[in-house]
Amino acid sequence: MKRLIEKGLMFGNLFAVDSPALVERYNRALHHLTGMSTELAEFHIDISGYSPEIGDELDDHYYLNHGGVNRQFILLSTEQKRCPLLNAEFSTSRDILRRFIDANEQQLFALTATDAVAGELENSVLTASSPEHLFDIRRIVVEADTTIGTIAHADRLETLIERFLGEEDAWFDDALIGEMVETAKLTGDITRNPVRLQHAVFEQKNFWTAHFGGIYLFQDVQHPALIASTSKPEARLPISATLSLGDRKQVAKFLRDNRLAEPIVKRHGAEEVAILRQKMDFIIAGALANEGLELANLSRADMRRLAARHADTLPKEYEGLAAMVRWAETRGARPRIGLEHPSYFYLLRATDTPDRDLVNMLLAELTVLDVRQLFICHKEAFYRHYRTWPHAKKAYVADLLAREYAVDKAGARAYLFGNEPDMSGDVPGAGRDMGLEAPDSALDQGTLLA
Repeated sequence: MKRLIEKGLMFGNLFAVDSPALVERYNRALHHLTGMSTELAEFHIDISGYSPEIGDELDDHYYLNHGGVNRQFILLSTEQKRCPLLNAEFSTSRDILRRFIDANEQQLFALTATDAVAGELENSVLTASSPEHLFDIRRIVVEADTTIGTIAHADRLETLIERFLGEEDAWFDDALIGEMVETAKLTGDITRNPVRLQHAVFEQKNFWTAHFGGIYLFQDVQHPALIASTSKPEARLPISATLSLGDRKQVAKFLRDNRLAEPIVKRHGAEEVAILRQKMDFIIAGALANEGLELANLSRADMRRLAARHADTLPKEYEGLAAMVRWAETRGARPRIGLEHPSYFYLLRATDTPDRDLVNMLLAELTVLDVRQLFICHKEAFYRHYRTWPHAKKAYVADLLAREYAVDKAGARAYLFGNEPDMSGDVPGAGRDMGLEAPDSALDQGTLLA
């Protein structure tokens, strides 16, 4: 993995804790949450305050996430909102932390000027020991305070002020006035500078979790389903459909019925055909690397010429993409790409809904030969597959991602997946023609990708 780290494709964009003051604040928060501390003078942290260097030091990379359910966090700066979330157990955790920081940026900026803010993403379960527990994780409450309890003291001061203003003889209550004065020393003037954090409750209905081998849970859609990355849970679950990634026909029907996916290329001459060509290049690279060929310094044109010589080694995923590209760039009948064809999901991307990133994450696991989508949408799966690749493929993919994605992440995402979805709560595009409107009878026989 050293190559990925050197190119900023792993542990990239972390916040540097590189001053004695920051290290001291982090240690106060770490001891407050876990009873542990670090001896390191410098390290890096993600959006939640997790540090891979401290994880190595403690021999525990889940020191802020024991049990993988109620993730703890340490904020030293609002700049952490730009950092990734490492070792994510739930797909929603980073978004919740980011939204929490955005909603309270001014308050957090003031609080972290002198102290760390420590807290927890708290839900109603203490452990996820069985898949049934996932259905109880619907609301996440962000509990946060400084290590000296500034917010708790502010709440206490507000209560004291209300008593002082409401009680008739409060002016003569020396104990009440004394407590107010001592508490105000800890909080400052809360009438001019209120110390309160807002928007601390978040709904979590559709999400991915790393528990039980990886599970996608869609509860807030018209036709709910649980989709397991590996084998389906054996227990009876409170949901209408329980699927695995191997149930290709049922997964495709789920995406169609909920209007969660659409074809990348919908018409002749569409500029999105370039996306399919790039997917083909990734498939070629994988096939050539598996043949033991060296890919360093090869252009895409060079690889396509090599692919022609090794056409018998290219997988069926390549054939389906090539057929769709020929149709889009020329004329003739649209190719018949049935649900059982290995290229079917490679021709799709998520529609513009609030669940777009989750759906693209699911599609990435269904299309692992498209290494760029796998890296962008599901990094844990990407790293897992990367470890199994031959050296030539590792080098080629790392160089390509560093050259063509890392330099303009936002631009690459917009090009591949479209504009960011509207987060207002509406579902834009829900009435859009996905091109997957074949009746169930045709679906059962293998439908067209229209």
